[in-house]
Amino acid sequence: MVIATNKHAYFDYEILETYEAGIELKGFEVKAIKTGRINLAGSYVVIRNDQAWLLNSDIPPYQPKNMPSDYDSKRTRRLLLKKSEIKNLIGRVQEKGLTLVPLKVYTKGKARKIKIEIGLGKSRKKADKRELIKKREVEREIKRMGM
Repeated sequence: MVIATNKHAYFDYEILETYEAGIELKGFEVKAIKTGRINLAGSYVVIRNDQAWLLNSDIPPYQPKNMPSDYDSKRTRRLLLKKSEIKNLIGRVQEKGLTLVPLKVYTKGKARKIKIEIGLGKSRKKADKRELIKKREVEREIKRMGM
């Protein structure tokens, strides 16, 4: 079940590959995410010391009065990927213009594990974005006329 999607990522980047990763979370963060309290807008993924990290994703507290006093909702969280995937990503990210962006957060399996889908994306230029908007408007107009 999809909990949150990063709509700006699909608009700002042309996604070339996707990877599924686990997120290292605290218990109260898991509860907050399962209730839909996560914001991926403006977040991104970096690779440091052979580990993937999710930066700038906002997970507001599930129960604000029952939180540790030093809790930072935008803290850096480690992503759990296979070593082979991380090595592949290190090589790909060094290519010109490729970045890692979080695409969606969802639950998976009977244990309802929280997973994140990250995409290897190439940044779109302004002209490409305009072209995409025009294409969507034309498709919307065609649907409207057909109904």
